[in-house]
Amino acid sequence: MMRRTSMLLAGLLLALMGTGPLAAQTYKDEYRVSTVVPAPFPWGLAAERWAELVGERTDGRIKLVIYPGAQLVQGEQTREFAALRRGLIDMAVGSTINWSPQIVEMNIFSMPFLMPDYAALDALTQGPVGEVIFERIRENGVVPLAWAENGFREVTNSKVAIRTPADMAGLKMRVVGSPIYNDIFTALGANPTQMSWADAQPALSTGAVDGQENPLTIYDVLKMWELGQTNVTLWRYVADPLIFAVNQEVWDSFTPEDQEIVATAAVDAGAYGVEVARRGLTDEDQSLIEEIEGHGVTVVRLTDEERQAFVDATRPVYEAWREKVGADLVKQAEESVAQR
Repeated sequence: MMRRTSMLLAGLLLALMGTGPLAAQTYKDEYRVSTVVPAPFPWGLAAERWAELVGERTDGRIKLVIYPGAQLVQGEQTREFAALRRGLIDMAVGSTINWSPQIVEMNIFSMPFLMPDYAALDALTQGPVGEVIFERIRENGVVPLAWAENGFREVTNSKVAIRTPADMAGLKMRVVGSPIYNDIFTALGANPTQMSWADAQPALSTGAVDGQENPLTIYDVLKMWELGQTNVTLWRYVADPLIFAVNQEVWDSFTPEDQEIVATAAVDAGAYGVEVARRGLTDEDQSLIEEIEGHGVTVVRLTDEERQAFVDATRPVYEAWREKVGADLVKQAEESVAQR
């Protein structure tokens, strides 16, 4: 009897020890973090900062390894969230555009010309809209931790300096893989085509495609002027916030102390990611834009009246997507932007 009691006590002790510091022994050797682009893009820099901070603050007990190029989902960017939810990948710094096929509310950031400036973008991610997005992520078995950003998406092409919707008539434009982008560019008279970036680069360089849309940080790092993209129009028609997130089962395997470390590191890395994504692109600092102009690129800065023409041309798309995204969420977004 005493022997059996001793065994039970030993078993209980081991169970209790499993919830304490020794639980770290069950952690994975590494946690795979999916991203689409690596450093020196701001997206990749933010992911790397997250990995560095977690490693430093856990003395190497938790090791985050970055897998760029969406390689954990064979380059299929729009499959990333589904893979994260199912536990095929552990963590991600993901794009709201790429995750929107699974969470339609994320298309709020792709509503054409909803956010005119960075203050408007912040009003959404840091306000009630951001809370709704995070709740929808949680409902899908993923734990959201923090925001970063890929930036406002600007339009470029090899044919014409775009100042009016009429300038886009017939242009063959590479767009990202979300239906709203097809709708937007069709409304502007362009000929949109969805393709991976691996396919887009040769298509741009040979002239098979006339133009594309991306944040200027990506345009700059990839030296797109060398692909014939010598016309840039600054229109801030949509933005692409990024989200730091962890698979629910992975999250639950961490001690509360380690959860706090991972979450705080994500917030800090996200703030850094926002900083580098905006560097040289604000009203106060135009240095990146000026550097791009130094490569012989024509950069069009739209007046308020010129930008309004694009707003008007895409308004039918905006109204059509209001119900798809959620009328209440769109209304909340509009109010947040107005109150910024």
